[in-house]
Order: sequence, then structure tokens, then C-alpha cells
Amino acid sequence: MTTSHMNGHVTEESDNEVKNVDLASPEEHQKHREMAVDCPGDLGTRMMPVRRSAQLERIRQQQEDMRRRREEEGKKQELDLNSSMRLKKLAQIPPKTGIDNPIFDTEEGIILESPHYAVKILEVEDLFSSLKHIQHTLVDSQSQEDISLLLQLVQNKDFQNAFKIHNAVTVHMNKASPPFPLISNAQDLAQEVQTVLKPVHQKEGQELTALLNAPHIQALLLAHDKVAEREMQLEPITDERVYESIGQYGGETVKIVRIEKARDIPLGATVRNEMDSVIISRIVKGGAAEKSGLLHEGDEVLEINGIEIRGKDVNEVFDLLSDMHGTLTFVLIPSQQIKPPPAKETVIHVKAHFDYDPSDDPYVPCRELGLSFQKGDILHVISQEDPNWWQAYREGDEDNQPLAGLVPGKSFQQQREAMKQTIEEDKEPEKSGKLWCAKKNKKKRKKVLYNANKNDDYDNEEILTYEEMSLYHQPANRKRPIILIGPQNCGQNELRQRLMNKEKDRFASAVPHTTRSRRDHEVAGRDYHFVSRQAFEADVAAGKFIEHGEFEKNLYGTSIDSVRQVINSGKICLLSLRTQSLKTLRNSDLKPYIIFIAPPSQERLRALLAKEGKNPKPEELREIIEKTREMEQNNGHYFDTAIVNSDLDKAYQELLRLINKLDTEPQWVPSTWLR
Repeated sequence: MTTSHMNGHVTEESDNEVKNVDLASPEEHQKHREMAVDCPGDLGTRMMPVRRSAQLERIRQQQEDMRRRREEEGKKQELDLNSSMRLKKLAQIPPKTGIDNPIFDTEEGIILESPHYAVKILEVEDLFSSLKHIQHTLVDSQSQEDISLLLQLVQNKDFQNAFKIHNAVTVHMNKASPPFPLISNAQDLAQEVQTVLKPVHQKEGQELTALLNAPHIQALLLAHDKVAEREMQLEPITDERVYESIGQYGGETVKIVRIEKARDIPLGATVRNEMDSVIISRIVKGGAAEKSGLLHEGDEVLEINGIEIRGKDVNEVFDLLSDMHGTLTFVLIPSQQIKPPPAKETVIHVKAHFDYDPSDDPYVPCRELGLSFQKGDILHVISQEDPNWWQAYREGDEDNQPLAGLVPGKSFQQQREAMKQTIEEDKEPEKSGKLWCAKKNKKKRKKVLYNANKNDDYDNEEILTYEEMSLYHQPANRKRPIILIGPQNCGQNELRQRLMNKEKDRFASAVPHTTRSRRDHEVAGRDYHFVSRQAFEADVAAGKFIEHGEFEKNLYGTSIDSVRQVINSGKICLLSLRTQSLKTLRNSDLKPYIIFIAPPSQERLRALLAKEGKNPKPEELREIIEKTREMEQNNGHYFDTAIVNSDLDKAYQELLRLINKLDTEPQWVPSTWLR
């Protein structure tokens, strides 16, 4: 990679205003739309690259010149009979009628078609026969002598060799050029066709599949792709051509940059239009531009491989660069912005607490580079240089995703979520109140063991966007507690009890606290921790309970210390809690692993409950499904994973697999747990 500078002067306005995103006017923001100059995948119209070989172009030009000269000579060449006595004598001879020369029949011989004219190839034998035929038609002695000399010349070996060379050159010069390849991935297309034809059982489809799988067809496609790749490669721009072209930019400071770009690595830059100028807006991590360090935000692109860029639309630039690879030569006007050298950024890992689709986002600066993700996905953020738009990879896609994608920055996402909530509250203030009232007036269970009034279902003041995460591998002697969460009648209690019964040496439950009196068969510390009401309330005030409630004038609760006792014993603590307790539990030092047990479809849930001898009403089933949605919406950011309980045995096996995985694989946990 080389850079060179030419002295001059340039003035350029700052583009800081372009980077500021106005949330209230997405239409205005679209005026500064960025376009990725090349992206993975088939985006936009592909432009046919120029012919690689300059030598072939020169040959074609020479052929064209020869054609024009022949046409001009043909128009001017009218025999001047007075210029030659012999020709004058020949002209006085009356023409013989009825004599035809079959040698000059246009239906015979080799006719080479070119784009402009047809050329006839004459063999030596044909020329000799024509001369003999002419000799018989001439009567004057001078002409007979001339023809004899010509016949001797034609029979000369040197002349015959020269004539063959002439024919060979003529054939080569008029040979039709091979068609320019349209693609260089015929093998990939053949594979795609075979994939499409897999489910097809028609005879024609099976025949085509067999044909494409044939070894000789595979070899032909391979040879085609190799030749096409070489032919489609652009001819490198010479230094002389570059320096000749930059003279037109007079007093401007011009920078020449060369970047080596492989076919499978995108350039990784976005551009925008400012009047007639094409400005580099963003350098994307993972691309050839970022690795070279030679392109910078704010640079104006004047030329790429000798093609003038100023005045082009960003979509035209995309089309131009879509198939370019190899050595790319940029002529740039450097940005006048003085930026400190970029500090080495630390990669942070975040868990997304919202779904994102860039195709539905009017504010994303470059939709082609937008990275879609779902709630719960882990994102590896590698650049926060633009606070509004981070650059990130999605967990598991690092190898398949050459370029980092754009995702909303945390503060930017919080701002527009807050604005969205404000707009919704202004539009429907009464509807929200009615919804809360409906929640409060729901039919209560007959027995309420825990009524965690202090913990709200959802903190409305907290706008969930991202949570920083770190990898954590649990120690062999300190197992993470397993928390099962789910609506009533979804199987979490049955799954917990099955684990306790089948593997008693491995799993245990936390001993709860209570203020009621001990019964005869109960053992303190095994069945309950029996404490006074005063001590219980003091521990509640100190935040020592995960959840607590009152039943028949007695207090019950599960304390953090009781869970810790199980962990210290080397066993896995199993808890089945309500969602109100999750916030307290996550803020403790217990590092819980929370599994959401979700119901299947309404019909499948009815069948499962029928096996247990239950006959729920349709409204009860709908209430379970609705409660599931509510729990996922309000508390889904606490869940580590989810199991859909469509079959209790399969759900048990999946639960056991997830628990065993904690011993063998590190898991993502909030970074605050490890600080």
C-alpha cells in the first residue's frame, strides 16, 4: 500500500452537522443517506467491468482503422485507363460474354464474419487457377507475359509461405472476440439450482440434477469460473495515468491511495453526497479500508481506478465498486477535520433487551449495514466511536459476517424509546389506566403464599436497551442456583419435584423461614427456620429475603442466606419463584440461572392438563397464554433461557441438559456480577 501527496490547497466544510441525528425528522435525515460502497450479498445493480486486456483493445482499434481505409480506397479507386498502355489495350478488348469465374463465387471459400465486414480467405491453389483462367481469356502478347510472370511468382515457395502467413494473420485479425463473461461463480449457481431441484420429483428436474452432477459438467464449470475470474479482473491503473488525471484538480491538495481488496473482503466504507461531492461517511470495522488505515471519514473521493466520481450519486458509486477487487487506486481530497489518533477500543459484550430490524428503522444511516437482532441475542460491540450507531457482530456470526454491522447506541435507543413512550402516553392516557385497573381486579387465588408487594412487576422508569455481559464458568464447588419461572399449570413445579426425587444427592431446596409455631413432626433447620415475627420483619427491612408473604397471619419467606447454605454444601439449589422476586435475586451475589417454563399452544396445553385429570375452561387457558406474554414482556430480560413444555418427559430431559451444560461451558452473565 502506498500513499503520495501533491501540494495545493483545499477548503472543506465540517460534516459534524450531518452526523447529528434529529429524531423528530427522519425525512430530513434521509437527505444525508449513507450508502455502503460494497456489501456482502447481491445488493443493487452490478456494473459490467471494463475489458481487462488493453492489447485486445488496440487490436480492435487497428481493425477498425483498416476497415475505414479500405472503404475510402474502394470509393476512390476507379481505374484510370489512360494511366497504363497495357490497361488501355485491355479496355479496348470486347468483354467475353457467358464466361463465369467459379473461383470468386461468394458461396464457396471461408468467410470470416467480424462486427464490421466479411473477409474472404483465398488459398494459393485458388489464386493459381484464377490466373490460368484469365490467361486463356487474354489475347495480346504483353498480357500473356504478365500473367506468366504472375504464375511463376505464385508457384514460388517463398511467395506461397508469405501467402499462408497473410491468411493466418487475416484469420487472427478478424476472429470474433469471445463473449465477455457475465459471472464468475457458475459453480455456485449450479449448486443453488440443485438445491432448488431437490424436492422436485419430475423427470426433467431429476435429469437436470444428474446433468449438473456429471463430472465433465463440473469440470467445465470450474474451467469457466477460472477463466471468467481472470477476464473480469480489472487492468491495474498505471502511475502515469493517475498523475495525468490529477492535473485537472489544480490548486487542491490531492492524496493518492492504493488499497489491496480481495474478492471475499468488502471495502467497508459508506459514502454520502454533499452537493456534487462524494464524501466518505464511515469506515466499517472488518473491511479492507479499516485494515489499510488509508481512508478516513470526511475524505472526498475524486476518482477510483481512473473513473471520475465527483458528480455521481451514491448509488452509482455502489454500482461501480460492487465488483471491483484487486488493487483499487483512489484519488482523494483529504478531510480538513483534525482528529486525534483513534484509541485502541475495547470490545464489550452486551445482551440485547429489544428486537431490532434495520429495514424498519428510518434513522439508520446505512440500511445495508444495519445488523438485525432479537431480544436476548449477545452482541460483540467493537466500536463506539459514533455514540449513536455502534459497530457490532452478533454472537456466532463472526466467521460468516466479514463486516461489522450498525446497531443503535444505548443512549440513542433510550432517547427514542422515551420519546415513543411519551407519545403513546399522550395519545392514550385513559387506556393505560384501564389496563392497570384490570390487572388489579383479576380474580385472586384462594391461597396466596407469597405476596411480594415491595417488588413491582416491572420498573416503568427503566428503559431496557443493552446489558453488558461477561463469560462465567461456575466453580465445581459453587453451583449456580436454578430458578424455574412460569405461569401456573405450566409444569415448573412438576419439573422441580422430579429433579429432587431422581437426584437427591445433587439437588436440594432452600429451607424457608416462617413465624408460625413448629409442629410435632417438623425439624428446625430441615423443614423451616422458625423465627419470631420481629426478627422476620427486621430481615425483610434489611433486604435479606428473596421473596416473602403472609398466609393465615403467619409470615413465610425464602432468604438469600438459606440459598447460600445449599450452594456452600456443594449441591444445586432448586427454586420455583414468582417473577416479582427476580429483581432482588439478580441483584444478589448468588448468580442465578433463570429458566422460563413456557406453555405450548392452547390446544396442546388443554391436552396436557387433561392427562393430569384437569378440565380447564377456555377462558382459563387464554389467561395462562396471556400471563405468559405478560411475563415475557415485563421480565424476559431476566431469563437466561426458555423451555416450551409441550411434553413433560422431553421438557425434563432438556432441563437436565441445560443444567449439565453449566459444568462444561461458560455462560454469559451480567458483568456487574464479576466486579
